[in-house]
Amino acid sequence: MTASSESGSPTGDPHSLSVLDALHSTPSRRYLSDRPIPDDVLWAVLDAATRGPSGGNRQSWGWVVVTDATIKEQVAARYRDGWDRAYGSRRAEVLNAPPTDAGMSPATYRAAEHLAHHLHEAPVWVIPVLRQAAGSTNPRLGSSIYGAVQQLQLAARAYGIGSTLTTFHVAYESEIGSLLGLPEDALTMALIPLGYPARGRWAQPRRLPVEQVVHFNRWGESRPRT
Repeated sequence: MTASSESGSPTGDPHSLSVLDALHSTPSRRYLSDRPIPDDVLWAVLDAATRGPSGGNRQSWGWVVVTDATIKEQVAARYRDGWDRAYGSRRAEVLNAPPTDAGMSPATYRAAEHLAHHLHEAPVWVIPVLRQAAGSTNPRLGSSIYGAVQQLQLAARAYGIGSTLTTFHVAYESEIGSLLGLPEDALTMALIPLGYPARGRWAQPRRLPVEQVVHFNRWGESRPRT
């Protein structure tokens, strides 16, 4: 159940891609071209995002669309620093690790590293922002926006636009919030670069078998898949 066309849907029509095909073939796309995204397409993707679930239907969110090169350069510099702190020192470890279905593969590392150094080239960033989130200690805070974020990415997929949800900028949350002019009570929940893929394909991401991660009624209890 995959759709490998670089146009997004098998026919090039965003309305022809089934929901299940999109769900099974929307991997993170980190090699993105600088090809502009048409304004009408961008608005369609954003509109789909705002139709997503919202806790209590409060819709206490905002979606900051970043296209300004100066802002991108400043945020991208902080993002690269976040990447270097988290993974930069682990390059040799990850690239020389034995193959596995879990954890970061060498190919994924190279793609994430590429994004860290080329993030500013993506034509559009979407930064989902949640109001009344600053200072919150609620571990489930993101449940009020991440469903809508997934809809953003699936809508982008239908139009042949790649994306990935990333958060390496958050170590500089206060600085970036000021740069974006966010309200004091707001918190960025992700940074999502959007762009037409420069390489790779739409494919089903490798995952552990569903039977290994699904539990019935109690953790550790399974049943045969029919």
